[in-house]
Amino acid sequence: MRTRQLSRAIVLPLLLMAATPAFSAKAPDTWDGLLHVPSKKMGAVYLQANADFRVYSKVMLDPTQIAFRKNWERDHNTLSAMGSISNEQAQRILDQAKAGFQKLFVDAYQKAGYEVVQQGGPGVLRVATAVVDLDVTSPDTMSAGRTWTFSKDAGSATLVLEARDSQTGAILGRAVDKRALDDVQPYIRNSVTNGSEFEQLFASWAKKSAAGLGELKALSPVNVDGMRAK
Repeated sequence: MRTRQLSRAIVLPLLLMAATPAFSAKAPDTWDGLLHVPSKKMGAVYLQANADFRVYSKVMLDPTQIAFRKNWERDHNTLSAMGSISNEQAQRILDQAKAGFQKLFVDAYQKAGYEVVQQGGPGVLRVATAVVDLDVTSPDTMSAGRTWTFSKDAGSATLVLEARDSQTGAILGRAVDKRALDDVQPYIRNSVTNGSEFEQLFASWAKKSAAGLGELKALSPVNVDGMRAK
């Protein structure tokens, strides 16, 4: 059977459209035919009825897609005391985040015992990821003078994850998780401190994703309650 391939250019728009229901205050019971199941790791998780993940020993990771929250650059340049950020600097932030995110996911799946491959095939789970609504409190504007920003948070971001069979393209599950990076007391924010906290967030998502696949394999076939189907 011919492997269904999605263009990288449309992965983010598709995940954004797909994620719309899960962004609501109360997650709906169904989402594109997937069933909402309880989760302690992610904000909202949806699975195909009686999904069976036991056949997957390999993972194919699509290049992650990352996008700032709407009007982030405009708002930063209007309100920030740290100086304006250019389109090139904003793109550099996205490129660095994308590269770091991808590496962390590859490492997490490999450490969990999965072979990370570049092509679909038997036993290969295709995982598409997107980080949307990325909000960075204190990006590096490379301004001439040194400016200090004190803030409780480094920013926030939302992960959208989708798993499909790599051969048929059949969707097996989706997850959405929104996180804000905050601290009890304000302290100096800059690109170094922000980068460290976002790296920790991305690493946490990667580990949860890999561990979650292991749990789904153990529970498969998974019913609507997130338990093994009878």
